[in-house]
Amino acid sequence: MGTRDVFLNYPAAVLLRMTLPDILQTTYPLPKASLDKLLALAEYVELPQGTCLFRDDQLAHHIYVLQHGLARAYARRADREVTFWFSGEGAVLVSIRGYTEQTVSYETIELLEDSGLSRIHMQALQDLYRTDVHLANWGRVMVERVWLQTEQQLIARQFRTAEERYADLLHQSPHLLQRVALGHIASYLGITQVTLSRVRAKLK
Repeated sequence: MGTRDVFLNYPAAVLLRMTLPDILQTTYPLPKASLDKLLALAEYVELPQGTCLFRDDQLAHHIYVLQHGLARAYARRADREVTFWFSGEGAVLVSIRGYTEQTVSYETIELLEDSGLSRIHMQALQDLYRTDVHLANWGRVMVERVWLQTEQQLIARQFRTAEERYADLLHQSPHLLQRVALGHIASYLGITQVTLSRVRAKLK
């Protein structure tokens, strides 16, 4: 999972200007010495659309900071994929199960666009936590945000109608609709594409 939908809180033009230090400091403010330690672990990579950063059958070894691009997380259920979040510029992407239990992910995280990311090795990050309380707090807050967003999405899916969930998406992240296939959006909302078409027509 990632610190999902971080990009929903910022105008697109601001996000495109965010540097790696900006993004890391948004998660939790760090003193310069601690920030420099974290930046020293980061390796910038550019990866193509369709790359799977995490897979539900492989152990994860890195976390990623998404500086430009778009990602989604999905779980495989029989013959279909269930999308449960999108992350754009400014997100920290991490397999929480791999991060906390050192075992394979529950989900697959796939890039939906050609993307630029900084990756940090999990073990090196855990080593820093043991020597720097500021970085340990950064890691704690990162995980807390993931769990909070997971809870919010679970509650929304259980207690809000498809129309309400789509309206929320329009309000929070209208640009997402130009960047994501409608099939992925329908899956994210927990509805079929036919129902999504009806909801969109009604709200127009």
